[in-house]
Amino acid sequence: MRVHEPTDLDQALARAGDGAFAIGADGRIALWNRAAERILGYSGREAIGRLCCDVFVGHDDKGNRLCYQGCHVMTLVKLGESIQSFDMRTRTKAGSPVWLNISTLVLPGERTPYGMVVHIFRDVTASKELLAMVHERLSAPVDGDQAAVPLTRRELEILRLMAGGARTKILAERLHVSPATVRNHVQNIFGKLGVHSRLEAVAYANQRRLL
Repeated sequence: MRVHEPTDLDQALARAGDGAFAIGADGRIALWNRAAERILGYSGREAIGRLCCDVFVGHDDKGNRLCYQGCHVMTLVKLGESIQSFDMRTRTKAGSPVWLNISTLVLPGERTPYGMVVHIFRDVTASKELLAMVHERLSAPVDGDQAAVPLTRRELEILRLMAGGARTKILAERLHVSPATVRNHVQNIFGKLGVHSRLEAVAYANQRRLL
């Protein structure tokens, strides 16, 4: 196996807060940073030289396997296509389930069309579990009277802006009202929808096509 020579990229990724690993044309891991070790529990010595698919054995949220030799991501790399970030369920070395959000960076090389592929990943288990809990809660039966309470035009407007990520200050500026007025509207929305947070309100609205 050819030894991977340290480069500026290695040094940059070594300092990154997100996990990062690089694979060559043979699909074997050539670089593994400290954040990757922290997130997944494998040391660089344990990971480097192994096939990427053997370390991750990743699946999507429907249980379909994402990691295998010649996977869809590597097919897109060889075709020169762009690759969107994606979520993948895997396990740590200790066997704990973990969700990762993965971004892909393709580096040019002389010997192959793409040289080396760098994957940068972060642990999104907490947000995945929170969203699952919200959807489970919202899928439960609700009281007919509560579900029948309609939102006003202004409340729907605020709900749409909240779905776009707008916070109280931005909402107040766009609607030309005070932050206190916005907070009152938000509390009214929570009461009518039977939710307790903005995340739940947006999820509820999307599920029932209120937006």
